[in-house]
Amino acid sequence: MSDKILIRVQSAEGIKRIEISPKSNLKQLYDSVQNALKVDGFGLFMERSFATELQANGSQLVGSMLKHGDMLYLKQIAGTSSRRTSTTAIENLSYNSATKLSTEKLGNNPRPSINVIEDEVDLQLLKSDGTIKRERDSKLCHHNANGRCVHCSPLEPYDESYLKDHNIKHLSFHSYIRKQTSGMDHGKYFVFDDINCRIKPGCREHPPWPKGICSKCQPSAITLNRQTYRHVDNVMFENTKIVERFLNYWRTTGHQRMGFLYGTYEQHADVPLGIRAKVAAIYEPPQESSRDSINICPDEGADEVDAVAKALGLKKIGWIFTDLITEDASAGTVKQIRGIETHFLTAQECISAGELQNRHPNPCKYATNGTFGSKFVTICVTGDQTKQVHMEGYAVSAQCMALVRDNCLIPTKDAPELGYVRESTDKQYVPDVFYKEKDQYGNEVQRLARPLPVEYLLVDVPASTPLQPQYTFTEYDKRQPFPIENRYIDGHLQDFNALSSYLSAWAEEDFLEAISDFHLLIYLYKMDMLPLRQHMGPLLEAVRAKNPNKAADFKGEEVWKLLESLVQASSTGSGGTTSYPSGAATSAGGSGADAMDLDANTWTCSHCTFINRGELTSCEICSLPR
Repeated sequence: MSDKILIRVQSAEGIKRIEISPKSNLKQLYDSVQNALKVDGFGLFMERSFATELQANGSQLVGSMLKHGDMLYLKQIAGTSSRRTSTTAIENLSYNSATKLSTEKLGNNPRPSINVIEDEVDLQLLKSDGTIKRERDSKLCHHNANGRCVHCSPLEPYDESYLKDHNIKHLSFHSYIRKQTSGMDHGKYFVFDDINCRIKPGCREHPPWPKGICSKCQPSAITLNRQTYRHVDNVMFENTKIVERFLNYWRTTGHQRMGFLYGTYEQHADVPLGIRAKVAAIYEPPQESSRDSINICPDEGADEVDAVAKALGLKKIGWIFTDLITEDASAGTVKQIRGIETHFLTAQECISAGELQNRHPNPCKYATNGTFGSKFVTICVTGDQTKQVHMEGYAVSAQCMALVRDNCLIPTKDAPELGYVRESTDKQYVPDVFYKEKDQYGNEVQRLARPLPVEYLLVDVPASTPLQPQYTFTEYDKRQPFPIENRYIDGHLQDFNALSSYLSAWAEEDFLEAISDFHLLIYLYKMDMLPLRQHMGPLLEAVRAKNPNKAADFKGEEVWKLLESLVQASSTGSGGTTSYPSGAATSAGGSGADAMDLDANTWTCSHCTFINRGELTSCEICSLPR
């Protein structure tokens, strides 16, 4: 009589019979199934619903859990076997959202974060009724003025017919939350839980990856879906001059350019419970660019820029870059590079957008970790179908953010519109990622995301300028604005000479207007030669509040008077050689005779002590006048 028992294992390929000794442990059972079915990365379950999993441990015996003739159900969860792509197995593994959206009863389950400080615009929208008001229809409504019927009662903010009639492609984020929580029973709540693409650490059921993995610690497979909602519904630049100043670099050099958008978030009336990102300024970080590429360099002053912006009531809300190639310079036309036939964003740009969105998460009280998604937007300036310069706005989905955060997504070499999900290695386990598309017969089929069309990761965000321009900062008309930072070309340099020329062009009574320039304030804040930073609080508050009295008070401060004296000296000495009074040469170092002898070839700056060439009228290091 045989000392083995027969166990049936049902998988996507059918039923397989496994003979094993009841004295064998469950780990040996897993090994036998793996050898018989030629699969890897799977779990064995007692029920067809995959409720109770047999753990592959070496201490529990087969005979203590199973008897002769029992049926086990195999669920493939990880691995590289070719059988892994069978239709049934994929359906078992589908994960249909970047988030697990749960409505759990109170208890030990994850619950929303209650100590999250959300953005001001989110707090306002939470208090808003959100319903879409409708007027009484004189033809269809047969009740009095105070009555309501199906033809005039308010609509929910996620009403599909209303969104379709008004050509609104995506739900606003708060409309999406209202839709998920509508009709929810008392005692339940709604939770966002970010998708995880990494193995959960600390599992003791097996050796660490790559020697072992189980359904408890491995991430689920992902099926990509186009995101139906967006965190920001519109990007509005306060005026066209903001973008024009940014584009001047490309017009001057022919090289591409990138910048960070600084502004605020506000309610967007055109979309139910919508949010609009309002751009007040563009900061350009250090970068190296050419006709076809942009390389962003480390920015040591990034924290100082954020500090100035915060004092002005602004924050970093997005990024903008150009992809412009001139077609006809005389006509002012550019080539159309992007579109439905080519690509809207490249895979590399999607990855960059995902990285930036992960750095600027959206605080959300409905998320278990306090943040979900991002309001950070991407603006691409390129040519449209009419060969004119055009702005397109985007955000990447929460699924894309997760793939980028966990280092699962990389660009392809020859096809910019395609990304590629990494394959698992000994160092990193990567879950399978799928997307659905229609085949040549119109059937919806599931594909492995190797490669992946990046359109599944994108969300459109319209970009525009208002009919009536708005100005947080100075409205330039005839005056030359202060140069923009990190532009190392003639006419665009930020130095003391540029500061002197700029301030000298303004009348004293226009001080607040003169100083209300984002790029100028950053330059003053970062100046090393004068201790302005610790004194600029009242000035920044005056600019934020547009208060001329506070600005005038700061103008009377000793530190600003010192700067004005240097500006005046620079303006006086810019026309030719500065004449020093008797004894002044001694302060530049040495006796009067030594200084006169030195002045023929060099001179020493009295501010930073740098020895300059004799023909220079301002210091080569600190730019202050001779």
